Amino acid sequence: MQPVSHKTVNQVAGPLIFVDKVENAAYGEMVEITNAMGERVRGQVLDSRAGLAIVQVFGSTMGLNVGQTSVRFLGETARISVSDEMLGRVFDGLGNPRDKGPTIVSKQKVEIVGSAMNPYSREEPSEFIQTSISTIDGMNTLVRGQKLPIFSGSGLPHNALAAQIARQAKVLSASESFSVVFAAMGITSEEANYFIRQFEETGALERTVLFLNLSSDPSMERILTPRLALTTAEFLAYERETHVLVILTDMTNYCEALREISAARDEVPGRRGFPGYTYTDLSTLYERAGKIKGRKGSITQIPILTMPADDKTHPIPDLTGYITEGQVYVSRDLDRAGIYPPIDVLESLSRLMNQGIGKGRTREDHRGLADQLYACYAQGKDNRALSAIVGEEALSETDRKFLKVAERFEKMFVKQGINEDRSIEQTLDLGWEVIAPLADSEIKRIKPEMIEKYRHRATVTPTR
Repeated sequence: MQPVSHKTVNQVAGPLIFVDKVENAAYGEMVEITNAMGERVRGQVLDSRAGLAIVQVFGSTMGLNVGQTSVRFLGETARISVSDEMLGRVFDGLGNPRDKGPTIVSKQKVEIVGSAMNPYSREEPSEFIQTSISTIDGMNTLVRGQKLPIFSGSGLPHNALAAQIARQAKVLSASESFSVVFAAMGITSEEANYFIRQFEETGALERTVLFLNLSSDPSMERILTPRLALTTAEFLAYERETHVLVILTDMTNYCEALREISAARDEVPGRRGFPGYTYTDLSTLYERAGKIKGRKGSITQIPILTMPADDKTHPIPDLTGYITEGQVYVSRDLDRAGIYPPIDVLESLSRLMNQGIGKGRTREDHRGLADQLYACYAQGKDNRALSAIVGEEALSETDRKFLKVAERFEKMFVKQGINEDRSIEQTLDLGWEVIAPLADSEIKRIKPEMIEKYRHRATVTPTR
């Protein structure tokens, strides 16, 4: 199909332009917009009906003259050139090089929408991915092919946590290749420089592809950025047989861009002003994670979102929770207490944890030890609340013991250096060290043979 130009723009509304008398414009078709000064910018068809095409502009619409602006319909949907050379590179939110490197030239140009994964072809996730973060590996284990979001709040260190996971994540088999695709949406220049510096200084950039959409970039770019990242991940996973971890931050900024487009189109708003199709739109991103039968590669996702006003019932975390398999909850209380990473394991959950742990995957005592740590920490927090009312002296000896275990859990197990890379063995040994004050008779969630085998191993003190 040959590109067709039109000079029938009849309205400019925010990030949208309305082009009249257009035949056969396709949903998602890319366009090239030229203003009166000859400057060009890309856009994409959002809607096409009765000869009217609504185009979202990937750039500013300031200065567009209705009478002198031309729109060229390119006859193809958004595509990205994919290649092994993308590893170690930094791109902007539209897939253009940001690191002053050459443009990716490849015979393979893939549609960024991606193909839906046939549910029958999905393979059940079953292999462990080590993030080297004890609260995730030990208590909310990440499994290949899983979607495990991080729920955070404004001002909490989710960016540092995202960078640490991206640097440290690995599969335990040395024979399997592993890569990271990192996409950031609506971040500041300072945050972008932080991510680039973190990956460059640690050497993690060599196995990573970065897509960075800045807050100063047009918000419309944020709709494309995660799709570019996931298309790249699909190429690495299914064409190059690599296990890929995709980190998307911040999904709240992505949803805000959805809301902006919806408002510009005068659509009827849903909850909190977000469009009614927010759930469907998010699912088109999250459901691109998984494993396919007969393919060696896999895509695992860690979407990160900030909850407005720390509200878990806000539409973005609420809808995300329906689609994904659990959540990792970043706690403001732990952050105030100076604990990093401030992950509250009692609020967190990995629904696929049991499929990735145990003998032959992590260690045979993993499930029982995690259950015991959960129980001890929950009881210790209850005792902490009680002691704030009646005083610690009024607690029984057993209650004071569980209070001590809860403190040890936060300071020894949860608290971790920002550059501390703990193996799963170190994490589990630390768990045994946390419950050391308890007598064998007080350890009720672990089988006696596991207590006998692992309790009296040499203790491991975390590095700082």
